[in-house]
Amino acid sequence: MRLALKPALSRSWRDSDTLQFGTVTRYAGVLGNADKTLCEFLGLVDGTRDRPELLEAGERIGLGREPADTLLTDLEETGLLDDAEATDRALALFPQPHRDLLGPDLASLSLVHSGPGAAPAVLARRAGTRIEVRGAGRVGAAVAAVLAAGGTGTVTVSDGGRVQPGDCSPAGLPPADIGRLRLTAARETVQRATGRNPVPVPRRKPGDPPPDFVVLAPRDGSAAFAGGTYEARLLLRAGVPHLYVGVVEEFGIIGPLVIPGVSACGHCLVLRREDEDAAWPRVLAQLANNGPGRARTPACDTALATAVAGLAALHVQLHLDGGRPPSVDGWCEISAGDGMPRRLRLRGHPDCGCLWQPQPPG
Repeated sequence: MRLALKPALSRSWRDSDTLQFGTVTRYAGVLGNADKTLCEFLGLVDGTRDRPELLEAGERIGLGREPADTLLTDLEETGLLDDAEATDRALALFPQPHRDLLGPDLASLSLVHSGPGAAPAVLARRAGTRIEVRGAGRVGAAVAAVLAAGGTGTVTVSDGGRVQPGDCSPAGLPPADIGRLRLTAARETVQRATGRNPVPVPRRKPGDPPPDFVVLAPRDGSAAFAGGTYEARLLLRAGVPHLYVGVVEEFGIIGPLVIPGVSACGHCLVLRREDEDAAWPRVLAQLANNGPGRARTPACDTALATAVAGLAALHVQLHLDGGRPPSVDGWCEISAGDGMPRRLRLRGHPDCGCLWQPQPPG
Protein backbone atom coordinates (compact mmCIF):
# COMPACT_ATOMS: atom_id res chain seq x y z
CA MET A 1 0.00 0.00 0.00
CA ARG A 2 1.56 3.27 -1.16
CA LEU A 3 0.17 5.98 1.09
CA ALA A 4 -0.87 9.42 -0.14
CA LEU A 5 -2.58 12.41 1.42
CA LYS A 6 -5.99 12.77 -0.20
CA PRO A 7 -5.73 15.27 -3.06
CA ALA A 8 -9.34 16.35 -2.57
CA LEU A 9 -8.50 18.11 0.70
CA SER A 10 -7.05 21.62 0.69
CA ARG A 11 -4.41 22.68 3.23
CA SER A 12 -4.65 25.88 5.24
CA TRP A 13 -2.74 27.34 8.19
CA ARG A 14 -4.99 28.09 11.13
CA ASP A 15 -2.07 29.76 12.89
CA SER A 16 1.73 29.60 12.72
CA ASP A 17 1.95 25.88 13.63
CA THR A 18 -1.55 24.42 13.10
CA LEU A 19 -2.35 22.90 9.71
CA GLN A 20 -5.92 22.19 8.59
CA PHE A 21 -6.78 19.66 5.88
CA GLY A 22 -10.07 20.28 4.10
CA THR A 23 -12.64 23.05 4.31
CA VAL A 24 -15.98 21.37 5.02
CA THR A 25 -16.24 20.68 8.75
CA ARG A 26 -17.31 17.07 8.20
CA TYR A 27 -14.05 16.17 6.48
CA ALA A 28 -11.61 18.69 7.94
CA GLY A 29 -8.67 17.44 9.98
CA VAL A 30 -6.36 19.57 12.13
CA LEU A 31 -2.69 18.85 12.75
CA GLY A 32 -0.90 20.77 15.50
CA ASN A 33 2.81 21.38 16.05
CA ALA A 34 3.36 21.37 12.31
CA ASP A 35 7.01 22.43 12.22
CA LYS A 36 9.34 22.38 9.24
CA THR A 37 10.38 18.75 9.75
CA LEU A 38 6.80 17.52 10.01
CA CYS A 39 5.83 19.46 6.88
CA GLU A 40 8.79 17.93 5.05
CA PHE A 41 7.54 14.49 6.07
CA LEU A 42 4.03 15.27 4.83
CA GLY A 43 5.54 16.15 1.48
CA LEU A 44 6.85 12.59 1.28
CA VAL A 45 3.35 11.10 1.73
CA ASP A 46 2.75 11.47 -1.99
CA GLY A 47 1.82 7.94 -3.11
CA THR A 48 5.35 6.83 -4.03
CA ARG A 49 6.22 5.09 -0.74
CA ASP A 50 4.70 2.39 1.44
CA ARG A 51 4.57 2.65 5.22
CA PRO A 52 7.98 1.05 5.97
CA GLU A 53 9.62 3.39 3.48
CA LEU A 54 7.90 6.38 5.06
CA LEU A 55 9.06 5.33 8.52
CA GLU A 56 12.63 5.11 7.24
CA ALA A 57 12.26 8.54 5.65
CA GLY A 58 10.90 9.94 8.91
CA GLU A 59 13.96 8.71 10.75
CA ARG A 60 16.29 10.04 8.04
CA ILE A 61 14.91 13.60 8.11
CA GLY A 62 14.93 13.78 11.89
CA LEU A 63 11.26 13.27 12.69
CA GLY A 64 11.85 9.83 14.15
CA ARG A 65 10.41 6.42 13.33
CA GLU A 66 7.88 6.25 16.18
CA PRO A 67 6.58 9.83 15.73
CA ALA A 68 6.24 9.13 11.99
CA ASP A 69 4.31 5.92 12.71
CA THR A 70 2.01 7.73 15.15
CA LEU A 71 1.43 10.52 12.64
CA LEU A 72 0.51 8.11 9.86
CA THR A 73 -1.92 6.31 12.18
CA ASP A 74 -3.54 9.63 13.15
CA LEU A 75 -3.83 10.66 9.50
CA GLU A 76 -5.43 7.35 8.59
CA GLU A 77 -7.92 7.45 11.48
CA THR A 78 -8.86 11.01 10.54
CA GLY A 79 -9.62 9.90 6.99
CA LEU A 80 -6.81 11.87 5.36
CA LEU A 81 -4.89 9.00 3.74
CA ASP A 82 -5.53 6.98 0.62
CA ASP A 83 -3.84 4.07 -1.15
CA ALA A 84 -2.19 5.29 -4.36
CA GLU A 85 -1.51 1.72 -5.48
CA ALA A 86 -5.21 0.83 -5.29
CA THR A 87 -6.02 4.04 -7.14
CA ASP A 88 -3.70 3.10 -10.00
CA ARG A 89 -5.25 -0.38 -10.23
CA ALA A 90 -8.78 1.00 -10.35
CA LEU A 91 -7.98 3.63 -12.98
CA ALA A 92 -6.23 1.00 -15.12
CA LEU A 93 -9.66 -0.60 -15.68
CA PHE A 94 -10.64 2.35 -17.88
CA PRO A 95 -9.34 3.44 -21.31
CA GLN A 96 -6.84 6.28 -21.17
CA PRO A 97 -9.16 9.12 -22.27
CA HIS A 98 -11.72 8.17 -19.62
CA ARG A 99 -9.04 7.55 -16.99
CA ASP A 100 -7.89 11.14 -17.31
CA LEU A 101 -11.45 12.41 -16.71
CA LEU A 102 -12.10 10.41 -13.54
CA GLY A 103 -9.76 12.28 -11.18
CA PRO A 104 -12.45 14.55 -9.67
CA ASP A 105 -14.88 11.63 -9.34
CA LEU A 106 -12.32 9.54 -7.49
CA ALA A 107 -11.40 12.50 -5.28
CA SER A 108 -15.05 12.87 -4.30
CA LEU A 109 -15.40 9.14 -3.63
CA SER A 110 -12.37 9.31 -1.33
CA LEU A 111 -14.33 11.63 0.96
CA VAL A 112 -17.52 9.59 0.97
CA HIS A 113 -15.59 6.31 1.41
CA SER A 114 -12.78 7.43 3.66
CA GLY A 115 -10.60 4.38 4.37
CA PRO A 116 -7.37 3.93 2.38
CA GLY A 117 -8.28 2.06 -0.80
CA ALA A 118 -12.04 2.25 -0.17
CA ALA A 119 -12.75 4.78 -2.93
CA PRO A 120 -10.73 2.90 -5.59
CA ALA A 121 -12.61 -0.27 -4.63
CA VAL A 122 -15.92 1.52 -5.29
CA LEU A 123 -14.68 2.81 -8.63
CA ALA A 124 -13.50 -0.68 -9.58
CA ARG A 125 -16.97 -2.08 -8.83
CA ARG A 126 -18.51 0.61 -11.02
CA ALA A 127 -16.22 -0.47 -13.85
CA GLY A 128 -17.83 -3.92 -13.84
CA THR A 129 -21.42 -2.67 -13.69
CA ARG A 130 -23.90 -2.91 -16.57
CA ILE A 131 -26.73 -0.36 -16.69
CA GLU A 132 -29.50 -0.02 -19.25
CA VAL A 133 -31.36 3.25 -19.71
CA ARG A 134 -34.72 2.87 -21.43
CA GLY A 135 -35.56 6.16 -23.08
CA ALA A 136 -33.37 8.66 -24.95
CA GLY A 137 -35.17 11.94 -24.37
CA ARG A 138 -34.00 15.00 -22.47
CA VAL A 139 -33.77 13.04 -19.23
CA GLY A 140 -32.78 9.54 -20.32
CA ALA A 141 -29.87 10.46 -22.60
CA ALA A 142 -28.45 12.77 -19.94
CA VAL A 143 -28.76 10.10 -17.22
CA ALA A 144 -26.89 7.64 -19.44
CA ALA A 145 -24.11 10.13 -20.21
CA VAL A 146 -23.62 11.08 -16.56
CA LEU A 147 -23.52 7.45 -15.40
CA ALA A 148 -20.97 6.57 -18.07
CA ALA A 149 -18.82 9.60 -17.23
CA GLY A 150 -18.89 8.61 -13.54
CA GLY A 151 -17.25 5.26 -14.18
CA THR A 152 -20.05 2.81 -15.00
CA GLY A 153 -18.41 0.17 -17.15
CA THR A 154 -21.25 -0.46 -19.60
CA VAL A 155 -24.17 1.90 -20.21
CA THR A 156 -26.59 1.05 -22.99
CA VAL A 157 -29.63 3.01 -24.13
CA SER A 158 -32.73 1.59 -25.76
CA ASP A 159 -35.25 3.67 -27.70
CA GLY A 160 -36.80 3.85 -31.15
CA GLY A 161 -37.48 6.47 -33.77
CA ARG A 162 -35.49 9.53 -34.68
CA VAL A 163 -34.29 12.45 -32.60
CA GLN A 164 -36.77 15.31 -32.38
CA PRO A 165 -35.98 18.87 -31.23
CA GLY A 166 -37.72 18.18 -27.93
CA ASP A 167 -35.26 15.34 -27.20
CA CYS A 168 -32.23 17.63 -27.14
CA SER A 169 -30.52 19.17 -24.14
CA PRO A 170 -27.02 20.43 -23.25
CA ALA A 171 -26.43 17.35 -21.08
CA GLY A 172 -27.81 14.81 -23.53
CA LEU A 173 -28.47 14.72 -27.26
CA PRO A 174 -27.18 17.81 -29.12
CA PRO A 175 -29.34 19.63 -31.73
CA ALA A 176 -26.93 18.37 -34.42
CA ASP A 177 -28.44 14.90 -33.87
CA ILE A 178 -31.98 15.94 -34.91
CA GLY A 179 -33.25 13.47 -37.48
CA ARG A 180 -30.76 10.72 -36.60
CA LEU A 181 -31.79 7.41 -35.06
CA ARG A 182 -32.23 7.91 -31.32
CA LEU A 183 -30.43 4.68 -30.53
CA THR A 184 -27.33 5.68 -32.51
CA ALA A 185 -27.29 9.25 -31.25
CA ALA A 186 -27.67 8.18 -27.61
CA ARG A 187 -24.90 5.59 -27.92
CA GLU A 188 -22.52 8.21 -29.29
CA THR A 189 -23.48 10.67 -26.54
CA VAL A 190 -22.58 8.06 -23.91
CA GLN A 191 -19.24 7.37 -25.57
CA ARG A 192 -18.37 11.05 -25.88
CA ALA A 193 -19.03 11.46 -22.15
CA THR A 194 -16.11 9.12 -21.45
CA GLY A 195 -13.72 10.84 -23.86
CA ARG A 196 -13.88 8.08 -26.45
CA ASN A 197 -14.56 8.35 -30.14
CA PRO A 198 -17.90 6.74 -31.07
CA VAL A 199 -17.58 3.09 -32.08
CA PRO A 200 -20.25 0.45 -32.82
CA VAL A 201 -21.53 -1.41 -29.74
CA PRO A 202 -23.04 -4.92 -30.03
CA ARG A 203 -26.73 -5.07 -29.18
CA ARG A 204 -28.01 -7.29 -26.41
CA LYS A 205 -29.15 -10.65 -27.68
CA PRO A 206 -31.80 -13.01 -26.31
CA GLY A 207 -30.22 -15.13 -23.61
CA ASP A 208 -27.74 -12.45 -22.52
CA PRO A 209 -27.72 -11.90 -18.74
CA PRO A 210 -29.89 -9.02 -17.57
CA PRO A 211 -28.25 -5.71 -16.68
CA ASP A 212 -27.31 -4.95 -13.09
CA PHE A 213 -29.65 -1.95 -13.07
CA VAL A 214 -32.31 -0.41 -15.33
CA VAL A 215 -33.36 3.23 -15.51
CA LEU A 216 -36.90 3.72 -16.86
CA ALA A 217 -36.97 7.16 -18.51
CA PRO A 218 -39.59 7.34 -21.29
CA ARG A 219 -39.37 10.52 -23.33
CA ASP A 220 -42.89 11.61 -22.34
CA GLY A 221 -42.21 11.36 -18.61
CA SER A 222 -44.66 8.51 -18.14
CA ALA A 223 -42.10 6.58 -16.06
CA ALA A 224 -43.65 8.32 -13.09
CA PHE A 225 -46.81 6.31 -13.73
CA ALA A 226 -45.34 3.13 -15.21
CA GLY A 227 -45.31 0.97 -12.11
CA GLY A 228 -47.94 -1.49 -13.27
CA THR A 229 -46.61 -2.07 -16.76
CA TYR A 230 -45.55 -5.43 -18.12
CA GLU A 231 -42.00 -4.09 -18.45
CA ALA A 232 -41.86 -3.22 -14.74
CA ARG A 233 -43.29 -6.62 -13.73
CA LEU A 234 -40.61 -8.38 -15.77
CA LEU A 235 -37.88 -6.44 -13.95
CA LEU A 236 -39.39 -7.39 -10.60
CA ARG A 237 -39.55 -11.07 -11.52
CA ALA A 238 -35.96 -11.01 -12.78
CA GLY A 239 -34.80 -9.36 -9.56
CA VAL A 240 -33.31 -6.37 -11.43
CA PRO A 241 -33.17 -3.13 -9.40
CA HIS A 242 -34.64 -0.21 -11.33
CA LEU A 243 -35.42 3.49 -11.05
CA TYR A 244 -38.31 5.49 -12.45
CA VAL A 245 -37.40 8.99 -13.64
CA GLY A 246 -39.02 11.66 -15.78
CA VAL A 247 -40.54 15.11 -16.07
CA VAL A 248 -44.32 15.35 -15.88
CA GLU A 249 -45.69 18.79 -16.68
CA GLU A 250 -43.81 21.08 -14.25
CA PHE A 251 -42.56 18.34 -11.93
CA GLY A 252 -39.38 16.30 -12.16
CA ILE A 253 -39.77 12.90 -10.52
CA ILE A 254 -37.00 10.58 -9.34
CA GLY A 255 -38.19 7.28 -7.95
CA PRO A 256 -39.10 5.00 -6.61
CA LEU A 257 -35.83 3.14 -6.82
CA VAL A 258 -36.98 -0.44 -6.56
CA ILE A 259 -34.92 -3.17 -4.94
CA PRO A 260 -37.04 -6.26 -5.77
CA GLY A 261 -38.38 -7.96 -2.68
CA VAL A 262 -36.86 -5.33 -0.39
CA SER A 263 -38.46 -1.95 -1.13
CA ALA A 264 -41.80 -0.67 -2.39
CA CYS A 265 -42.21 -0.87 -6.16
CA GLY A 266 -43.73 1.37 -8.81
CA HIS A 267 -47.01 -0.54 -8.70
CA CYS A 268 -47.29 0.33 -5.01
CA LEU A 269 -47.25 3.98 -6.07
CA VAL A 270 -49.95 3.35 -8.68
CA LEU A 271 -52.16 1.60 -6.09
CA ARG A 272 -51.62 4.40 -3.60
CA ARG A 273 -52.73 6.94 -6.20
CA GLU A 274 -55.75 4.77 -6.97
CA ASP A 275 -56.69 4.77 -3.28
CA GLU A 276 -56.75 8.57 -3.43
CA ASP A 277 -58.44 8.90 -6.83
CA ALA A 278 -60.83 6.20 -8.04
CA ALA A 279 -60.61 7.48 -11.64
CA TRP A 280 -56.84 7.19 -11.74
CA PRO A 281 -56.70 3.73 -13.44
CA ARG A 282 -58.78 5.07 -16.32
CA VAL A 283 -56.55 8.15 -16.68
CA LEU A 284 -53.43 6.01 -16.47
CA ALA A 285 -54.68 3.63 -19.16
CA GLN A 286 -55.22 6.54 -21.55
CA LEU A 287 -51.74 7.89 -20.86
CA ALA A 288 -50.15 4.49 -21.38
CA ASN A 289 -51.99 3.93 -24.68
CA ASN A 290 -51.43 7.40 -26.19
CA GLY A 291 -55.03 8.32 -25.55
CA PRO A 292 -56.70 11.35 -27.15
CA GLY A 293 -56.19 13.48 -24.05
CA ARG A 294 -52.41 13.16 -24.06
CA ALA A 295 -50.40 16.40 -24.28
CA ARG A 296 -49.37 17.20 -27.85
CA THR A 297 -46.23 18.97 -26.62
CA PRO A 298 -45.11 17.41 -23.33
CA ALA A 299 -43.67 20.01 -20.96
CA CYS A 300 -40.00 19.47 -20.13
CA ASP A 301 -38.06 22.49 -18.93
CA THR A 302 -34.38 22.17 -19.94
CA ALA A 303 -32.96 23.15 -16.55
CA LEU A 304 -35.42 20.90 -14.73
CA ALA A 305 -34.66 17.93 -16.99
CA THR A 306 -30.93 18.42 -16.44
CA ALA A 307 -31.35 18.63 -12.66
CA VAL A 308 -33.54 15.51 -12.66
CA ALA A 309 -31.03 13.58 -14.77
CA GLY A 310 -28.15 14.51 -12.48
CA LEU A 311 -30.05 13.61 -9.33
CA ALA A 312 -31.26 10.33 -10.85
CA ALA A 313 -27.71 9.36 -11.83
CA LEU A 314 -26.52 10.20 -8.31
CA HIS A 315 -29.24 7.98 -6.79
CA VAL A 316 -28.21 5.10 -9.05
CA GLN A 317 -24.57 5.52 -8.08
CA LEU A 318 -25.41 5.71 -4.38
CA HIS A 319 -27.32 2.44 -4.62
CA LEU A 320 -24.64 0.63 -6.62
CA ASP A 321 -21.93 1.94 -4.28
CA GLY A 322 -23.70 0.41 -1.28
CA GLY A 323 -25.70 3.39 -0.03
CA ARG A 324 -29.44 3.95 0.34
CA PRO A 325 -30.68 6.89 -1.73
CA PRO A 326 -33.86 8.72 -0.68
CA SER A 327 -35.76 7.31 -3.67
CA VAL A 328 -35.81 3.87 -1.99
CA ASP A 329 -39.24 3.47 -0.33
CA GLY A 330 -40.05 6.93 -1.61
CA TRP A 331 -39.64 9.30 -4.49
CA CYS A 332 -38.32 12.81 -4.97
CA GLU A 333 -40.01 15.69 -6.73
CA ILE A 334 -38.50 18.91 -8.05
CA SER A 335 -40.80 21.69 -9.19
CA ALA A 336 -39.94 24.04 -12.05
CA GLY A 337 -42.01 26.59 -10.14
CA ASP A 338 -39.79 26.87 -7.06
CA GLY A 339 -36.76 24.60 -7.64
CA MET A 340 -37.31 22.95 -4.26
CA PRO A 341 -36.63 19.19 -4.02
CA ARG A 342 -39.02 17.21 -1.82
CA ARG A 343 -38.99 13.60 -0.70
CA LEU A 344 -42.28 11.73 -0.36
CA ARG A 345 -42.44 8.45 1.50
CA LEU A 346 -43.80 5.31 -0.14
CA ARG A 347 -44.89 2.25 1.80
CA GLY A 348 -45.37 -1.14 0.21
CA HIS A 349 -49.04 -1.43 -0.73
CA PRO A 350 -50.78 -4.46 0.83
CA ASP A 351 -52.54 -5.31 -2.46
CA CYS A 352 -49.36 -5.25 -4.56
CA GLY A 353 -47.58 -8.37 -3.37
CA CYS A 354 -44.07 -7.18 -4.21
CA LEU A 355 -43.02 -7.49 -0.55
CA TRP A 356 -44.96 -10.62 0.32
CA GLN A 357 -42.73 -13.23 1.90
CA PRO A 358 -43.14 -16.87 0.90
CA GLN A 359 -44.80 -19.00 3.55
CA PRO A 360 -42.64 -21.75 5.09
CA PRO A 361 -43.67 -25.28 4.09
CA GLY A 362 -45.72 -27.13 6.56
